[in-house]
Amino acid sequence: QVQLVESGGGLVQAGGSLRLSCAASGRTLSSYAMGWFRQAPGKEREFVVGISRSGGTTAYADSVKGRFTISRDNAKNTVYLQMNSLKPEDTAVYYCAARPFVLAGTSIRAYNYWGQGTQVTVSS
Repeated sequence: QVQLVESGGGLVQAGGSLRLSCAASGRTLSSYAMGWFRQAPGKEREFVVGISRSGGTTAYADSVKGRFTISRDNAKNTVYLQMNSLKPEDTAVYYCAARPFVLAGTSIRAYNYWGQGTQVTVSS
């Protein structure tokens, strides 16, 4: 099994940037496709971006396309989410997730392991 810990969240003004990190332990990250999800208060948890096991394939939600970039460094057992041009509607708890398959999924049910989340708050 793999354990995931997110970090890098915080408060930022609209238009600013944050870089989230998801550090894995227990298993090598290279065994898992990874995804980022987010959940705002009163809303369903939604897909943000996924990345394949080797990093060769990515998929972004339309709401973040062109602003967010996912990357991974399997040697460091870490996946990143670079968030630029942040908007107030990006405010949410961001979760890192892993699944033991080559390709990422877009459904929360596709993922086996989850971090506890990190809060991102974007002020207007």
